[in-house]
Amino acid sequence: MESAKLLRVFNNDSPELDGANIQHTDIELLDSYSKTIVSALDRVSPAVVYIEVKKEGRHAMESGGGSGFLFTPDGYIFTNSHVVHGAQEIRVSLSDGRTVSGRLVGEDEDTDLAVVQIWAPNIEPVKLGDSQALTAGQIVIAIGNPFGFQSTVTAGIISALGRSMRAQSGRLIDNVIQTDAALNPGNSGGPLVNSRGEVIGVNTAVILPAQGICLAVPINTAKSVAFALMRDGFVRRGWLGVAAQTITMRTRLARFHQIFNSGAVLIIGIEPHSPAKLAGLREGDALVSINGQTVNSVDDLHRLMLTVKTDTESVFTVIRHSELLSIPLKPALK
Repeated sequence: MESAKLLRVFNNDSPELDGANIQHTDIELLDSYSKTIVSALDRVSPAVVYIEVKKEGRHAMESGGGSGFLFTPDGYIFTNSHVVHGAQEIRVSLSDGRTVSGRLVGEDEDTDLAVVQIWAPNIEPVKLGDSQALTAGQIVIAIGNPFGFQSTVTAGIISALGRSMRAQSGRLIDNVIQTDAALNPGNSGGPLVNSRGEVIGVNTAVILPAQGICLAVPINTAKSVAFALMRDGFVRRGWLGVAAQTITMRTRLARFHQIFNSGAVLIIGIEPHSPAKLAGLREGDALVSINGQTVNSVDDLHRLMLTVKTDTESVFTVIRHSELLSIPLKPALK
């Protein structure tokens, strides 16, 4: 009996493999996919806002707009720096129809991030996720207000991690998320969301004329920037002059050097006359710690560069050709 059943399976004439069952399974999968997106949308959409700004133009005031999302219950909003840069007036439209004035808390052109604050009762912030836990192929949802069409939803997957893009300030933003969830003008500053309804990125750019290449700043980077903006109104960071990407640390190599890294930051480019170049860092070096603090990812590097001193040398520990080296380096103030 078992052999006969196997024979039917290989001959594709098993009742378990008939067209009706396959079609039913496809419908169930599509229903599950739809429910996942709807559930994530229900969690996040109340916090998504439309930001309208007025800027001084050549001859008159000019209007522009973009997206944003509430991330604290007291009215702090993430958006892009290029959305609010130079704004003379900020108006924020909430998902429930209310429109209120906004205050620019601060912006960081180097990561194309900004924080705006509003004063309004009964607002629902998003839940922030962990962008370090992402993997390529994950389902993601982008929510925003392209061309003024509020709460527009697109879905796709994470196409790649660890990308770099150049901000309008000219600085390379490392560890950017690439997705094929469609973005359009007006999506800038909106949330990129995982299947659990957690925000894992801030949508920021579309690569034109390519189709399906959209980029978002990881939420872990955004958290560090927001802390500095809310505390000081600006970001003071040490500058190394490197391009970098996150890599996985081989367990055997970590044990050999008696370090506890799960990852490291691979140096893939160094600018001429930069602090990194002058200190002797090389392309191919894997950065594992700064002043004894573990560096598992580019997010960790960004976070530490917000606190590292620029008037004294710090110790950058790297793995070079399987050798563990400690390199004194004084970051420049950026």
